[in-house]
Amino acid sequence: MRKIFLLLYSIILGSCIYSQELELTIYNQNLGLVKDKRKIEIGKGEQKIEFTDIAAQIDPTSVHFKSLTAPDKCYVLEQNFEYDLINREKLLQKYIGQEIELERRFGKDNEKKEVVKGILLSTSGGLTIKSGEKILVNPSGEISLSKLPEGLILKPTLTWLLQNDFPGEHKIEVNYLTNGINWTADYVIVTDKKDKNIDLTGWITIDNKSGATYKNAKLKLIAGDINRITQYDTLKKDFYETKITALAQAPQFEEKTFFEYHMYTLQRKTTIRDNETKQIEFISKSDIPVKKLYIYDGSKLKFYGYQEWIRTDKNYGSQSNKKVAIMFEFKNSKENNLGLPLPKGRIRVYKEDTDNLLEFIGEDSIEHTPKDEEIRIYLGDAFDIIGDRKQIDFRSGNDWCEESFKIAIRNHKEEQVEVCVIEKLYRWKNWKIINKSHDYEKKDSRTIEFKITVDKNSETVITYTVKYWWD
Repeated sequence: MRKIFLLLYSIILGSCIYSQELELTIYNQNLGLVKDKRKIEIGKGEQKIEFTDIAAQIDPTSVHFKSLTAPDKCYVLEQNFEYDLINREKLLQKYIGQEIELERRFGKDNEKKEVVKGILLSTSGGLTIKSGEKILVNPSGEISLSKLPEGLILKPTLTWLLQNDFPGEHKIEVNYLTNGINWTADYVIVTDKKDKNIDLTGWITIDNKSGATYKNAKLKLIAGDINRITQYDTLKKDFYETKITALAQAPQFEEKTFFEYHMYTLQRKTTIRDNETKQIEFISKSDIPVKKLYIYDGSKLKFYGYQEWIRTDKNYGSQSNKKVAIMFEFKNSKENNLGLPLPKGRIRVYKEDTDNLLEFIGEDSIEHTPKDEEIRIYLGDAFDIIGDRKQIDFRSGNDWCEESFKIAIRNHKEEQVEVCVIEKLYRWKNWKIINKSHDYEKKDSRTIEFKITVDKNSETVITYTVKYWWD
């Protein structure tokens, strides 16, 4: 019995879609669109057709059937999705109240055999069998059943009741959506020793847990945020194994716009197996100019509420953030050897050490990025650059208030650095900088930036006073 179940599981988990033509479009929202073309024989009149080798996580409400041979003479009257897959528990439950057999082996080399017959009473918490006048609880032995009960199937199956007035061979097209299949973009950046130029490689990572293998399929990927109303409650597997296939020298994808999204089409067919993670390279660019930025936000975007700003003591102000962020910034332009729509994904950054070996220096993620847009990657916080922000004065009247800040940037490196200091002005919509030690740039209605140079092993101090007023 155990061998039979292992065989049944291998049939279920090894489901593979064999089609004359197969196209798979994967969205980066755990969704796939399967376009399956096959040739089948269909008789005249009302005909029942079973369509197997489909994804276990299919959304049956999304299925579209069409006869390409005679679309006006062959159409669907009814459709059923059968997914009551066979397993040990369901098999035994179907036999409650019926006779089953237990085969027991014993002896030194298990050479002796005993067959026990009985009525299966329950499967809850183990087997309970009535054998003659005895009740056997959790008896040992290999279970034998006389036949496969009705209503259980080996594979998810679409069943159609067709009305066909063109008997013979039809080429049919079946489209459906399935959950359980997703793709993401993963990027690897290698920076040069001076952090002036980077090499960028992009990989498409496909994760297939849809319950089917797509053999020799034409592959398309859609990058964008499509709107979905609900998620269909799909089948889930009891277990799976994941295999990773990396195709380091795979052909480039062809990219083009599609509606308000971007489509990437692989220029060859591929097989995506069930419970497999496949990686395919889709971009490889070198010598991309990059800027290394040091950014200090002493307030960490803190919002000053009403109860805070009315305080007037000069020592007011909580401890500031001391971390100075390290970022890489580059423009996704043709002039910079890029200029391609980049799907959202994770970016890992590496740099050669003194032994000419790559070391990991940080990672971040990007959103969908069109061409000619700036990309900024947060790598971590600087070890040898420290920031310190304090409120040093506060005054207020009936319809105004003023506050002054002192921001110190200390550089413990053996080289000069440039630091961008960000200040958020939250109190009221009306504000004005009435005193400052350094020039600043207004970035938006609530943000100003100071760009300062800090010599090696030294400190640079910024002071400014802002006045707020309200109508």
